[in-house]
Amino acid sequence: MAIKLTDIVTVMKDKWTYGDKFFGYTEEFNDNHKTFYPSLLITPPDSVFPEVGLDNGWENYTFEVYFSDLYNRTAQANESIEQRWENLQDLGTEWLDNFLKYYQAEAPITGFLEDESVSIERNKEVANDQLVQIKMTFTWRVLSKCFRPQSTYPNQISGLTSWLRADSNVTFSIPTKKVSAIGDSSENSNGVSQADKDFQPIRHTYGGALDKTRISFDGVNDYLVSDNNCPITGNDLTMFYVGKSNATSAVSQRVIGYRDSAGGGTDRLNFGIQNTGRVWFKVIDDSNNGGSLISSISDLGTVNHIASARVEDTNFYLRYNNNTEVSGSFTFSNNNGFTLAPFTIGSVELGAVGTHWDGDIQEVIIYNRALSKFETDKVVDYLNKKYKIY
Repeated sequence: MAIKLTDIVTVMKDKWTYGDKFFGYTEEFNDNHKTFYPSLLITPPDSVFPEVGLDNGWENYTFEVYFSDLYNRTAQANESIEQRWENLQDLGTEWLDNFLKYYQAEAPITGFLEDESVSIERNKEVANDQLVQIKMTFTWRVLSKCFRPQSTYPNQISGLTSWLRADSNVTFSIPTKKVSAIGDSSENSNGVSQADKDFQPIRHTYGGALDKTRISFDGVNDYLVSDNNCPITGNDLTMFYVGKSNATSAVSQRVIGYRDSAGGGTDRLNFGIQNTGRVWFKVIDDSNNGGSLISSISDLGTVNHIASARVEDTNFYLRYNNNTEVSGSFTFSNNNGFTLAPFTIGSVELGAVGTHWDGDIQEVIIYNRALSKFETDKVVDYLNKKYKIY
């Protein structure tokens, strides 16, 4: 399994049990502040892939780690500086030993110390001689990344008509974070937009592996409208979204909505959360035939999740995360597709009341055909690797 820098730092901190631990560029080395000594400071490492090849996934991180302990007047009166330095060095080498053992306890070994890379330096005159400090430098070689392609991206599968991502090609106001447009990453110009500031959702930027960039909808007014009419030109389709609902009770909400303006306002396509709190996919044709599927998982969609739905002839399929796909067969014929109105993100139609998405949307992917199960799994795999959902 690949090891990331965040994993390494977590283990490093966990193996230091004596005082405060920090990861960053500076620490206030001063006994008049609130640092609990002896302390550990891990500075951001240099890193390099020494050789890059298809199967070469090893990365070399060079760390500078500082171990510090108080040596104020009280300590000076009771312990010699060489003894305190020796004790601190013992703690540092014990920490390194435990850190190394963590990754080398299992076969195959996923990380190891580069030969003769460890150096230890005693720093003098730290914080006006109130501290003793040891600087440890070493190179840690870890299985970090394989350079063979690991994901199939949505645009590598035919039939992609719209690909909307919160982290790419978004137009928004920097002061207010309100989103006015999301460009189409499928390069088909089927992006979405919203000119009215009162109806614009808010973009929250990247905040870590478990908090990817997202667009938040208020559940009352916010929605985005496709720049063109819905690009589903035939009976079959496939859709994906990644999102999370903020609902505290079971209410009907839409991530993707379509309503045929020429059909008297009848719902034609809903994809989101049903009022039972389950992920819901509903499609109706021009003759009011069709059907709906509801996920077997009931959590109100309040955890970040992947939903996928597809129509193949008269067969409907719906999947929530990696759970078993639910399916059904319905009377349904819509060979002229869904092309008479725009589709919406965050609502069922333009200005619809009571169906707005209350929560986050991170990605929406639409295909103008029914993907095979193998292809569907590939897209779900891409989304799961990106958002780390299950």
